[in-house]
Amino acid sequence: MDNKGYCNIPSTLFECITFLVRALPIRCVPTFIELLVGAMITQAGFVTEAWLAINPVRSWSAYYKWLQQGKWSWVALGVQMARLVVAFFPQQIWFIILDDTFIYRSSRKAPDCGIHHQHGNKSNRPQYALGQCWVSMALSISSGMKHAAIPLLSRLMRTTGNSGKLDAAKVLLRVIAPVFAGKYVITLVDSWFMKWPYLQYVLQLGFHAIGQVRRDTALFGIPVFTGRRGKPRTYGDQYDAEVVNALPEMREWVFLYGKWQWVRYRSAVCLARFMKGRKIRAIWMQFEDENGVLSKQRLIISTLSDLLPQQIFIYYGRRWSIEDLFNQMKNRWGWKDAWQQSRQVLHRWTQILSIAYALPQLLATYCGDQVGNLMGLTPWRKKTQITAGRVRLGLQNILGNVRIREWWNPKYRKFQPPIEDEPPPYQQFDMECRINPMSESNIAESFPPPS
Repeated sequence: MDNKGYCNIPSTLFECITFLVRALPIRCVPTFIELLVGAMITQAGFVTEAWLAINPVRSWSAYYKWLQQGKWSWVALGVQMARLVVAFFPQQIWFIILDDTFIYRSSRKAPDCGIHHQHGNKSNRPQYALGQCWVSMALSISSGMKHAAIPLLSRLMRTTGNSGKLDAAKVLLRVIAPVFAGKYVITLVDSWFMKWPYLQYVLQLGFHAIGQVRRDTALFGIPVFTGRRGKPRTYGDQYDAEVVNALPEMREWVFLYGKWQWVRYRSAVCLARFMKGRKIRAIWMQFEDENGVLSKQRLIISTLSDLLPQQIFIYYGRRWSIEDLFNQMKNRWGWKDAWQQSRQVLHRWTQILSIAYALPQLLATYCGDQVGNLMGLTPWRKKTQITAGRVRLGLQNILGNVRIREWWNPKYRKFQPPIEDEPPPYQQFDMECRINPMSESNIAESFPPPS
């Protein structure tokens, strides 16, 4: 492969991988990069497929032992992924999505495999099935009208013990909270997670929450001080169906769930009894189709009572991007094929698959000008949206059967392709020092050690 092919790869990809490997011991980096690139350019979720997609230096058993016995943390790798998005692609408001998904398994030997209820209520699937339940955390990013979900961490639910999905969600938030300290964060969840133990923990971290709850949730008005003797009222009048129907109804033409549609809604600032009387903003909303038929009413609440109703359901609409993430990860990036014998190794390999999807998704969302040369493989789709799958096709055409390990520079801890016309990086550094000598502090700033 000539250098022209290497030049078509966006430089942001090399910078992102160089940033990610700072969370790993130096001895683990070459093997990690090889498996990451292999998982990035193949659709299957098997370690062998990722190993065969590149030109490996070592035998298959070396990569197997690295996954089984390597001294590295998949949690630290997920936290570093969050730091990467915050550092490279800053946003004013950060949206963290938490949701659970189900992976079908045909063998009970899979780690923490059991019978789970299928709350998706799909007509062609059984109500109870054998498989693994995962709780995932993702970041919702946006570029214009386009929203995407970037996977950060996923936790496999245990089939034994007293821990549940709410505990798993709190663990993921606790791990990722230092990255977003001092930032404006809103968590988006569905009705299953909108319970007080989860909401209380979110508020303790300084975050906010928007989610859908049951329509019969007990909501009350703010009590009015009457000046009478005795204990003041904790709650006002309850928002039952009659009170809600008396609220003024608004009609908005908004872009939600990938299309423009009419929304009818009623809104009020009230107190939620299940949240110990905390003030929230409640929105009763319905969708209106082309024939004027209204959908089933849904109730969305926000811990930010000062937000406008339009902002709340537009923000909550970004939660749907994690459903597309699950679809892509399972069917296009090999999550349903990921098979390991132990829980720890399965977490490790799943984290590598998540990063293998996250990096092309970031390139497709923010680096459209850099990936233009990769789109030459599909010229009939020039006017269509750039997706992570199209980026993978371009990378597969270039990185297939390449010795990726040789692109890692252990001295300067950088991942970059070789350039024949220029001297090696260490010679460039020596020449620059002779021309423009720097102090030891400047040299340390130019090549900082990994964190």
